Amino acid sequence: MKKFITTLKNIWSIEELRNKILYTLLLLFIYRLGSFIVIPGIDPNKLDALHSSTQNSGMLGLLDAFVGGAFSKASIFALGIMPYISASIFMQLVTILVPQMAKIQKEGESGRKKINQWTRYLTVIVTVFQSAAYIGYLKSPANAGALIPGYGVAFFWVSTVVLLTVGTLFVMWLGEKITDKGLGNGTSIIIMIGILARLPQSFMQEWTARSTGGAGGLLIMLLEILFLVIVILGIIMLVMGTRKVPVNYAKQIVGNRQFGGARNFLPLKVNASGVMPIIFAQAILFLPTFITGFTNSGFAKYFTDHTNWIYMLVYSFSVIAFTFLYTALLFNPKQMSDELKRNNGFIPGVKPGQDTANYIGTIMDRITLPGAILLALVGILPGLVELGFVGMQQSFATFFGGTSLLIMVGVILDTLQQIETQLLMRQYDGLMNSGRIQGRQAVSSGM
Repeated sequence: MKKFITTLKNIWSIEELRNKILYTLLLLFIYRLGSFIVIPGIDPNKLDALHSSTQNSGMLGLLDAFVGGAFSKASIFALGIMPYISASIFMQLVTILVPQMAKIQKEGESGRKKINQWTRYLTVIVTVFQSAAYIGYLKSPANAGALIPGYGVAFFWVSTVVLLTVGTLFVMWLGEKITDKGLGNGTSIIIMIGILARLPQSFMQEWTARSTGGAGGLLIMLLEILFLVIVILGIIMLVMGTRKVPVNYAKQIVGNRQFGGARNFLPLKVNASGVMPIIFAQAILFLPTFITGFTNSGFAKYFTDHTNWIYMLVYSFSVIAFTFLYTALLFNPKQMSDELKRNNGFIPGVKPGQDTANYIGTIMDRITLPGAILLALVGILPGLVELGFVGMQQSFATFFGGTSLLIMVGVILDTLQQIETQLLMRQYDGLMNSGRIQGRQAVSSGM
């Protein structure tokens, strides 16, 4: 405890780090404040139907969790930063698959600025389409009671589309400012704050339900908390798990100095694709809901309930398939082999060149399969937990896995790593007694 207090004092004593933390907290406060501003033409006292329909739908409940409940509040930030995430995913795939775009990306800072600008334009287009779908959802019979009768229909459409688009662009701007002047990756932190904002309310709902549910309720609650801790530890292992391939470097004598000759390791991540396969799988399963106008009618009802076995099977298969696909797009064994050869590095017992590329590719395939299966298990874990713990609130079950928990664990590790780097740069002790905190790629760079 004494070391923890000393570490907090060291963090606060670094002026640059203190300013970054305060600046980040200020922008996050503005974001949360905007999440409670209701769209004009909506009666905030009649949003109970919207809230209940959102909570009873798996995909809409997940979207509402990402934006911190703004979706069910009909807020000007109802779409949050998700349109920007969708546009970023599309642009990232384009830069991988289209040679001309890959060439622009390799131009350095100017190429990066061009792609970022195109991503912003695409964000506007995506937001307009999603705003129209959201208006249709608000005007559905189940939620139409929240609309103010005297409000003009045409003006409501125009004003809502404009406000939702501007709200998404403002949230995107907040994320960029946090990245530039704050602490951590702004997009990732905004998503994480949206998810964490629902945790206290979900915990209290589960506590109330268990405490009033008869004998044994509190014991079940303790078991749920214990299982949640175990799941978090397992996800940390999944995020940080690596296979170390030994690499030797040939000795070089230049003058009186010796270079190389060291033994190193090539770290291959078990979950190299990060959270992206789950994002893609949920995007695929979200299409039926989007086509039916955010309703649970027809075939869409099978993809809105995360406790449905059809949903789990399709979801698991999609996650495993997208894990292999995305890893193949990002991971290039041939390029790694060429880099090792160029730097006089080699894997013991393996010939340089194509044999090294085949060796690295084989190892990557072997560790990707269990990583993909574990990732699929994490994705369907909220549904399994809700079925296993009978009576668990759906809002609380979402914190037992899926994208929410993966994003929270990854962003927290990445943020702690940045804080530890700032401490070590100034010759303070790190956040851990032994070893370093190993973060992962930021959510926005992978999303």
